Amino acid sequence: MTDVYILQNQDKLFLSKQRIWVDGRDPAGLYRSPHKDEAVNEMFEASSKDYTQRVSLVACPLNERRNPVIDPEILPPPQPKNRGEDSLELDLATNDTPPPEEREPASAETQTDPAAQADSAEPQPEATQAEPRESSPQ
Repeated sequence: MTDVYILQNQDKLFLSKQRIWVDGRDPAGLYRSPHKDEAVNEMFEASSKDYTQRVSLVACPLNERRNPVIDPEILPPPQPKNRGEDSLELDLATNDTPPPEEREPASAETQTDPAAQADSAEPQPEATQAEPRESSPQ
């Protein structure tokens, strides 16, 4: 087995292939380089983009799937999932209005007269059919 270099910041997060900081629970998605000089260059670029980052190199062995084996002692606590992934579930859970299939039908007091709705509605323009075009010989 050979070693690869991965990058870790002061919050114990690891740089991913998409150049974002992740918790390292999925080692296949982490940035890694077998060459120390390439990893140092990437560390410099990450530090240049955000000067508050304190990035360090971590040498890790590879497993049989060629993914880095990270020491559990240097792993950060698990990160919460992104809001975009569970936004629908969270929105339904925080919304006080029940879904349409669970709502009770409106009472007679809140229903309006269909004739009154028809009178107040603006007249709709009549649909016109497009006349067929004559094809010209080519």
